[in-house]
Amino acid sequence: MNTTTAPIVLITGTSSGIGLAAAVSAARAGFHVVATMRDTGRAGALRAAAEEAGVAGRVEVERLDVTDPASVAACLDAVVARYGRLDAVVNNAGAGRVGTIEQDGMEPVRFTMEVNYFGVVEVTRAAMPHLRASGGRVVTVTSVGGVVGQPFNEAYCASKFAVEGFMESLAPAAASVGVHVSVVEPGAVASEFIGNQAIDVPALLDAAGPYAPALGAYVDRTLKAFGQAQTPEEAAAPVVEALTAERPAFRIQTSAAARAFAGTKLADLDGSAVQTMTGGWVAG
Repeated sequence: MNTTTAPIVLITGTSSGIGLAAAVSAARAGFHVVATMRDTGRAGALRAAAEEAGVAGRVEVERLDVTDPASVAACLDAVVARYGRLDAVVNNAGAGRVGTIEQDGMEPVRFTMEVNYFGVVEVTRAAMPHLRASGGRVVTVTSVGGVVGQPFNEAYCASKFAVEGFMESLAPAAASVGVHVSVVEPGAVASEFIGNQAIDVPALLDAAGPYAPALGAYVDRTLKAFGQAQTPEEAAAPVVEALTAERPAFRIQTSAAARAFAGTKLADLDGSAVQTMTGGWVAG
């Protein structure tokens, strides 16, 4: 058994974007990071970033597929066997989806829910006994899309809404056994996340049928928003805050823009403010 005194944090989805930045930042903050990803062949960028930051010795890469319960159990069991404990989990792995249900059908919805929701639930469920033992923390990267439903993001927002509901419900029960739960809500982040969706915009518009004009307006607006996005490092800073603060908030937005956006929904009792706002995104 390894006898490191550093707290042990397991982070999912660390091959790029917020997960990569959070792994490096957590190591800088004194954690020993178990950085997981489905394909460890994609770990080169993380290893290079950890080396450049001088924390390569505090970042180890492990395979974990959040959609495979056996993979989740094997990874967590190995970590606890190696270190004797687990102090925190950061649920970051996720999948995006742009489309609408009439054109897409059900399979993309099921896939997105499997990764973004059931994967988070499975990792959290498997980690809870170890986090109870350590008085640990669960930090989950959701999205402002888990607060505000957005056009052509039906599957993605549904999955993030589900995660927010799960974590908000879990938080008081987890607190009663000494485990703190937080969600971190980024807005637009200039990472590989949107690129990882492999969106072919012309093909997407060609397949959109009667939704093509609205989808075209949405894509134009979204590309402009991502042009002014946070860096992954900026979005990862609140993740580390949730890991290290004495009493972190349950819900943490990653920027002033994300706070304002989420605030529109949280103050919108009849839904009209959100519908007016998002309706403008699809107006030609």
